[in-house]
Amino acid sequence: MHEYTSAARVWGLTCPGFPEEVSRARRWTRDILRGSPLAEDAELIVSELSANAILHTASGLESGSFHLALAVSSQVVALSVTDNGGAGAPKVEHQGQEAEHGRGLGMVSAIAHRVSVHDSDAGHTVTAELFTGARPGGHPC
Repeated sequence: MHEYTSAARVWGLTCPGFPEEVSRARRWTRDILRGSPLAEDAELIVSELSANAILHTASGLESGSFHLALAVSSQVVALSVTDNGGAGAPKVEHQGQEAEHGRGLGMVSAIAHRVSVHDSDAGHTVTAELFTGARPGGHPC
């Protein structure tokens, strides 16, 4: 991350909806954020959001795909994953500790400072923001 950048730098990556593409998305995120204290959290968030797109939306179908966008400024790292749509919008579910599924977006919400979901005719976009100099929940370090 470039601490003296006055404007956000934005990267994008479109991946086929195959499970092995989740590791590619993680690697891509890690490479862009190399040296940033937010890199590990960002990598985990991208992993969860990419896996959710493949598992729970049309992105995981034969000709499906998902798109990642990564915006970096001196104040925030914003990670967005857009899927091909499906049955319903992503939502945070509160599952028990024994649950095998349904906790990913809750985990993302616990790590990120802000999470938003936007729906369109083309699909759903989940954006997670990590603020520099702040702990999860928006509290200053």
